Amino acid sequence: MFLASLFGCGRKKAPAYPADTLIARDGTEFSIAFFGHASLSIDVGGKYIYVDPVGDFADFRTLPRADLVLVTHSHSDHFDRAAIEMLETPATDILCDRTTAEAFGMECHVMRPGSISTPRNYVKIEAVAAYNTSPHQLQFHPKEREDCGYILTIGGTRIYIAGDTEPTPEMKALTNIDIAFLPVNQPYTMTVDQAIEAVKTFKPRIFYPYHFGQVEERTDIERLVRKVEALGTTEIRIRPME
Repeated sequence: MFLASLFGCGRKKAPAYPADTLIARDGTEFSIAFFGHASLSIDVGGKYIYVDPVGDFADFRTLPRADLVLVTHSHSDHFDRAAIEMLETPATDILCDRTTAEAFGMECHVMRPGSISTPRNYVKIEAVAAYNTSPHQLQFHPKEREDCGYILTIGGTRIYIAGDTEPTPEMKALTNIDIAFLPVNQPYTMTVDQAIEAVKTFKPRIFYPYHFGQVEERTDIERLVRKVEALGTTEIRIRPME
């Protein structure tokens, strides 16, 4: 099997945050660290990619500096300028959606749904539209704002980090996704049933629910695990991403 994992294996140069170490299709080793909610990082041979770093979920002053920062959209639980400033160096590449880019004076790589970027030779980034589709939720993440999810290709392995979204036609059309992070948080993103629908449609090999909890309507994680396991196509992994 092309993916191996070791839960709890921390990075040698960083404080101990829960992490999975995986092997990409071409043999490249990389680690995903889980800070909380939508904040995570990917370490590829000592190169650090941070996704939606927010100071509520980690002490970013103590972590390795960023080679690459991705921001999905401008909500405060995804975009924290102070956290990014703790991580960035003059060589850091910042990729973000159009609205967040305005906070940087457009001095970053502006990603729109459909954009493709290869800011570093070890990763390819594709932007995927992220938005609400249910009539009572359209105000949270409107399609016209052009929020983004991202597909990162590392060593031939495709990692989809959805951002805040419901199942959209763009998501359902995805193919060859190895690892998927899908938000399961009401009333802002997916219901449990919507997450199951998405997994059933594009069949990632590994599914990490993230961006759940912290609201009054609790996510039924036990039911989600049971239903996804019953599909028989996808391994579901629960990590501390509340």
